[in-house]
Amino acid sequence: MEEFELEKLAKKLPLAAGINGKEEYFNSAVLVLLILVNGQYHFVFEKRAASIRQAGEICFPGGKFDAERDKNFRETAIRETEEELGITADQIKVIGPLDTVISTTGTSVDAFLGILDVEGIEDLRINFSEVERIFTVPVSYFENNEPEVYQVVLEVHPSHFNQAGEEVVTFPAKELGLPERYHKPWGNVKSNIFVYKVGDVAIWGITARLIRDVVRKIRGI
Repeated sequence: MEEFELEKLAKKLPLAAGINGKEEYFNSAVLVLLILVNGQYHFVFEKRAASIRQAGEICFPGGKFDAERDKNFRETAIRETEEELGITADQIKVIGPLDTVISTTGTSVDAFLGILDVEGIEDLRINFSEVERIFTVPVSYFENNEPEVYQVVLEVHPSHFNQAGEEVVTFPAKELGLPERYHKPWGNVKSNIFVYKVGDVAIWGITARLIRDVVRKIRGI
């Protein structure tokens, strides 16, 4: 590389670091939504409808980034919230971004903290094809109750077996001349799963991780 090429490269470097390979993930955005109830802020949660992906789980409003409709992930979060809760953008005040979550299952979630400007959740026109129900929980509940922490074990598999029982090699480590340890599954890495119990409801995974992030920021951690 010549000196002038290094100068050109330097001009192309981002002002803030991004996420290498983000385009390879399922890219989505959510709105960590707050509503004022009797002088206290509550988180607004959805229970996913039975007919959609991850049916029955508890989440914040949001969904998949659509490059044809959204200029950025903030627009995705607002658009999806409008569609799911039956509100308009002027009823949402976005406070700012939260840290992006990269899940172990190949999902990237850009999150934003926002306030819902309605009298109460009874004013929402819920899209029941996507949302079974809406409920709120005081932020203070999560400040006073730590999440339970579990772990899953992750392995990298260079091959898998198809429905016919045939092995399909997706990463030919042996043919590439890589060390023998990569010819079979490797990794055995433990990943934390956070779970909040709210009555008989379990709020877990990415949603719980986002709650924990907000609470830690409130505490100044």
